[in-house]
Amino acid sequence: MKYTYTHIEDYVQALYESIDIYHPRQLDSETIASRLGLSITYAQVPSGTVESTIIIDERLTDTEQWQEFGHELCHALWHTGNQLRLPLPFRQYQEWRADLFAQHLCIPTFMLQKIPLNKYDSENVRLIQETFKVKEDFSKRRYRNYKKRIKELVQYEEKTINQS
Repeated sequence: MKYTYTHIEDYVQALYESIDIYHPRQLDSETIASRLGLSITYAQVPSGTVESTIIIDERLTDTEQWQEFGHELCHALWHTGNQLRLPLPFRQYQEWRADLFAQHLCIPTFMLQKIPLNKYDSENVRLIQETFKVKEDFSKRRYRNYKKRIKELVQYEEKTINQS
């Protein structure tokens, strides 16, 4: 089965390659922000984005800050204007997109595919968690979505073969 990337997977890979990031050990919010021309401020306030500055709640753990960075980077790159002026359903949609983006930014598919996964989900979740410095629930959600994507691609391939 050939893995076909989604638009967000393509975008994240292109983004990382444009700033010379290819390995999990290179995933660092300060480096990423700097190479993208953004700044990060740490403060005792909820995380957010104001123009080209990403604000990260300094009360969070390093792992939580990394995940928040992924979420807020989506807002910095894809969303403009004052979110509070948007209709609630559209704000909710933007938050959902930012959560999805964070999963792919913190655990990029092109890096995930290089990890030697096995048949034991719990071991894979732990390996992803340790490799990408994310929380367990975040790792579980990303791994579950990755497996679901593979299953969808296999089913599509089987359907295509059967229709031939």
